[in-house]
Amino acid sequence: MKLANLLQLYFDKLFITDKWNIGYVNQTPESLISLQKLNDKINWLAEDKADYAADPFITSIKGRTHIFYEELNFWQGRGEIMVTEGLSFKRKKKVTGVMDGSIHLSYPYLLSVKDKLYCIPETSGAKQVALYQVDKDNPQKFKKIRVILRGEDFVDSSIIYYQDKYWLFTSLSGKPGSLYIYCADTLLSTFKAHALNPIAVGDNVSRSAGSLFTVNQKLYMPSQNPEQCYGGSIMINEITSISETEFQYQTVFELLPQQPYGRGLHTISFADGLLIVDGKRSVKSMFNPIKKIVRKIRSHTKPVSNVRS
Repeated sequence: MKLANLLQLYFDKLFITDKWNIGYVNQTPESLISLQKLNDKINWLAEDKADYAADPFITSIKGRTHIFYEELNFWQGRGEIMVTEGLSFKRKKKVTGVMDGSIHLSYPYLLSVKDKLYCIPETSGAKQVALYQVDKDNPQKFKKIRVILRGEDFVDSSIIYYQDKYWLFTSLSGKPGSLYIYCADTLLSTFKAHALNPIAVGDNVSRSAGSLFTVNQKLYMPSQNPEQCYGGSIMINEITSISETEFQYQTVFELLPQQPYGRGLHTISFADGLLIVDGKRSVKSMFNPIKKIVRKIRSHTKPVSNVRS
């Protein structure tokens, strides 16, 4: 390797970091499956001061669009769940009622059941998957309903009602290639483990990447593809067979990131004709070496799970 290339490599490692942002496209699940790609350029939100705005889930509450997402400010060191009103960070609020601020929060998966809205944020540091109800009068307020699973570092848990059951797809931190599925008759019932758990799948299938969805009665599961880098792209997988004892899938196509956030894309969600995504770009920061030192110190004191780097 030439000296100039070597110096550039060390410079990038020291001073280049990632910046996540949120964007949207006017597109339905039906259109996505038909075209097998995004139908237009992504409209990116004006960047917030936070280091990361990622894991977006979109919904409509009383006729107003809201985005629930993970916000991470490095010096604080832990992700928080935020909610916007509209397609902007200008009217964002911090979600309350989830844990006590001592663990990293991310991936606020949304689920509507009749007239109620629920959220299952990632709380792997607490070793549980918990169900919260969103207060529709005050969307920043959550109420804990129950713990669905406990005892493991569950990450990016996703639920859908399909074929008369609630299906929960999840994975465990640090165990790529293994998918875990649970099912129940109702959200308040006991979720039973799939007979094949842990289910061996590709590394680009094991970790969820946003909303499970159906098109023409077929179930689709977005998954993160880490082949190029963490959060590099999304695979859209059709679940061709699912029961308490069977599971089969086929990967249909890949969603690639778009410039200027061309380094990654790892969450999608749908509501009211909008497809919401996140994207990653590289930024230069003279404080990055200090941040890395602080982060290393923190990792030896209070572990913070799944903080993106």
